[in-house]
Amino acid sequence: MFSRVLVANRGEIAVRVIRTLRAMGIESVAVYSDADAASRHVAEADVAVRIGPPPARQSYLDIDAVVAAVLATGAQAVHPGYGFLSENSAFAAALQQADVAFIGPPTAAIRTMGDKIAAKAAVSAFGVPVVPGIARPGLTDAELIEAADGIGYPILVKPSAGGGGKGMRRVDAAAELPAALASARRESAAAFGDDTLFLERFVLRPRHIEVQVLADTFGAALHLGERECSLQRRHQKVIEEAPSPLLDAATRARIGAAACDTARSVDYVGAGTVEFIVSADRPDEFFFMEMNTRLQVEHPVTEMVTGWDLVEWQVRIAAGEKLPVAQDDIEMRGHAIEARVYAEDPSAGFLPTGGPVLGLIEPSGPGVRVDSGLSQGMTVGSDYDPMLSKVIAHGADRGAALGTLDRALSETAVLGVGTNVEFLRFLLADDDVAAGRLDTGLIDRTVFTAKPADDRAFIAAAAYRWLTRWPAGVPDPWDVPSGWRIGAPAPTSIRLRSGARTEHVHITGTPGTALVRIEDGESCSLSARLADDTLSVTVDGLRSTYTVAADAQQIWLAGDGRSVMIEEMREAPVRPDDEQRGDAELVSPMPGAVVAVGVSGGDTVTAGTVVVAVEAMKMEHSLAAPVDGVVELHVAVGDQVKVGQLLATVTAATEEEKAQL
Repeated sequence: MFSRVLVANRGEIAVRVIRTLRAMGIESVAVYSDADAASRHVAEADVAVRIGPPPARQSYLDIDAVVAAVLATGAQAVHPGYGFLSENSAFAAALQQADVAFIGPPTAAIRTMGDKIAAKAAVSAFGVPVVPGIARPGLTDAELIEAADGIGYPILVKPSAGGGGKGMRRVDAAAELPAALASARRESAAAFGDDTLFLERFVLRPRHIEVQVLADTFGAALHLGERECSLQRRHQKVIEEAPSPLLDAATRARIGAAACDTARSVDYVGAGTVEFIVSADRPDEFFFMEMNTRLQVEHPVTEMVTGWDLVEWQVRIAAGEKLPVAQDDIEMRGHAIEARVYAEDPSAGFLPTGGPVLGLIEPSGPGVRVDSGLSQGMTVGSDYDPMLSKVIAHGADRGAALGTLDRALSETAVLGVGTNVEFLRFLLADDDVAAGRLDTGLIDRTVFTAKPADDRAFIAAAAYRWLTRWPAGVPDPWDVPSGWRIGAPAPTSIRLRSGARTEHVHITGTPGTALVRIEDGESCSLSARLADDTLSVTVDGLRSTYTVAADAQQIWLAGDGRSVMIEEMREAPVRPDDEQRGDAELVSPMPGAVVAVGVSGGDTVTAGTVVVAVEAMKMEHSLAAPVDGVVELHVAVGDQVKVGQLLATVTAATEEEKAQL
């Protein structure tokens, strides 16, 4: 067995792997970029090595830097996690050359399964069903167009390399195919350096079902059941579960056997996942889609229903151990569901968020597991994937697991960073999700509107700010914000905003006995107490308790089953209407880096002209001038910007100037 293992990853998966290494008595080595110097995985490892600046290609994707860290620390093996270098055959080969064990499959298996055309050919030879289509190297547009009619529409155009949905196009009619092929080639060439394409029949009402496999160096291959991963957005999974509510026992046995045959087709070793597409209309018919030659993000649901620690067995197999059981010995108990917590704003088109973690609440209790890379005080930046953590629940059946997961999410809050937790709870409450009627398009058909902060949250936020203004010791009575004055009271007025709602909250009195009203509404009795990060507020006899965190402007409240951010606003400047020229300010909708500036300072632009583009967490967002006018730039390419930061100002053109544009 190894005595020291380097984890070539970051965030929650690095923390999760380190946890198992510690339980096995193995020392862990973390690697980190400058952006992650204060991250949790660095703190929890036995040894940590800096490998470069924030950009992944200069740190986590730099093979030479990672191998140098391995050699410098004397690690005997490397666990790659998922993403980054986990499916990079050149990395596995470099470790082999350095006489270091790669906790993953052989390089040949990685290469074959990394090429979707080669993968389909390999598994077909072992009798694994594949989606009808045409797939061979070097297909021209003319050959693909000729084959499409025989496959039947709708069809799916897919790149041979890469993943994540890049380069994929659904085509419903022959007239659409030439343009789809051209754009798919451009995108796949840009993303993967390879524009090879193939075609598959598009499976209507598709469900994404994958099977976990383990294979050792002695020829044994077994599966640990399937996972349902149909709840996806933009080809990225959001909620996963095991087992699938779709499959019956006979189909479960057939799809598991097909997964093991897939592993055997490439002499697989270690943990891997075989992904299948299944039509909701034909649940007994499944087709091979691809094999991920690594651990999957959603592996915890399999661990919770089988009792197997997949990371432990990855390590043991890499160290030469034999699988100790046969297929019939694998048992699945109960049901498990996982929800991915992302740094994103569902109410703003799922744009990435970020910022300092001012406060952190993560659930616990029977049937609940959290895999997290979060720690209070760290900063969630824009350099990497937006997934922060995973909340997993186990129950005796699917209904119990759904209930436990919803309760766990109600106790989850990342104060200081906007997340998708409220959206996850909204999904779990959907009738189709509750009934198990899933498909990969369900989320796209779902309309989500975030609930605005209610009156009690506005009062709590105002009470927090009010309490922090009370002076300590024996104060000057004129400094006490009680509202006492000779004559009429002078309430403390705090202007707050949440979403589209802006209100003034007025408080008069003392923390034990006060009156509060929102704008010109009715006054309510108020008592409030702040102890460390716990805020207790009683309004007209009804008490609420919040965990609270704040910075100069934002007040984050977690309580009553949800978390909200309420912003303290400066009073709006008073300007005569005739001075309102319609000037526009372009502000960043997310934290990130400026990747393009389409104009120069002083340029005259028309409405719709792209001025600045910001990129964060693999997503690019362009900001266009909303009015005709003259541009003033406040940023340059390469600048790091915060959410809400002013990027450019467009001074609106007069009617006479517009006529000249």
